[in-house]
Amino acid sequence: MNCIIVDDEPLARDILEEFAGKVPFLKLKASCKNGFEALEVLQNEKIDLVFLDIQMPDMSGIQLYESLNYRPLVIFTTAYSNYAVTGFDLDAVDYLVKPFAFQRFLKAVNKAREQFKPLEPHSSDVSHDFMFVKDGTKIIKVVYDEILYLEGMKDYVKIVLKEKKMVMPLISMQNIMEKLPQGQFVRIHRSYIVPLSKVETVEKNRVVIAGKWLPVGNSYKSNLMDALGRIN
Repeated sequence: MNCIIVDDEPLARDILEEFAGKVPFLKLKASCKNGFEALEVLQNEKIDLVFLDIQMPDMSGIQLYESLNYRPLVIFTTAYSNYAVTGFDLDAVDYLVKPFAFQRFLKAVNKAREQFKPLEPHSSDVSHDFMFVKDGTKIIKVVYDEILYLEGMKDYVKIVLKEKKMVMPLISMQNIMEKLPQGQFVRIHRSYIVPLSKVETVEKNRVVIAGKWLPVGNSYKSNLMDALGRIN
């Protein structure tokens, strides 16, 4: 399970980092000192579990959690036990009152693991033909078959769709590639990902999609040719 820590107290973060490092099924992706740092991580990484302090300056843990459109599992941490009811009203996995021992931490993360199991992929899962991405304040459904190509633009990815439509989520090229169905899309350049079904022509170091020439990077050319070979 990918997890992050969000706490404004350095000592609290140190303890949580130490405890998380002892649990084999936890993979700590970031340790954030405020909600704004956490939001950036949550927009760019697939996070399954958040250890979230409630009382923080500028943005409380509850405000952060309520602001999320997609909500990972959360274990609230705080020095004030009177927040427990609020935590469980928000469907928190558990509520840890500081200071807490490792055994209490382990009990909480085991509960999270039990809740996470149904979300893990199984061979019988129905595959979807779409994904959801965040564009500004909106969550937008993107149908894979409508994608013409994806273009990396610094911290954003421009998803160009049919009928001259476009969305620009705040996400890296690597992370958007992980969202796309394997075998249907290929990265042809550090700045471009294309759906194989939309490739009309391949000529030297470029491809044509919907009448537009897109460059093929030298280090990505073998990826493209291998992918094309698999569908022959």
